[in-house]
Amino acid sequence: MGAELIDSLKRARHVVADRGYDARALVEQIEAVGAKAHIPTQRDRKVQRSVARSIYRQRNLVERYFNKLKHFRRCATRFDKLARNFLAAVALASTRLWTRSYESTT
Repeated sequence: MGAELIDSLKRARHVVADRGYDARALVEQIEAVGAKAHIPTQRDRKVQRSVARSIYRQRNLVERYFNKLKHFRRCATRFDKLARNFLAAVALASTRLWTRSYESTT
């Protein structure tokens, strides 16, 4: 599925992924699209690629957001049949997550 996803990219400058997507063919495909791959290499490889820490840390933020979004049962199980209703449920859950960060802890 990674190859199909990369083929659908239009104007990506950076592609960030975890070690599971460290395949030379995938990295070459990303570079053929004109983007830079920020994918750390597996630990057992002889040649290690360097990854920009600032960009790779943002991947962690996105990953943690999706983990929190999965706690909303309606979004995790996709109860809604229509895409617009599902998007509305994700928007409501995202709003709740956003306001949670501004709530008082005292």
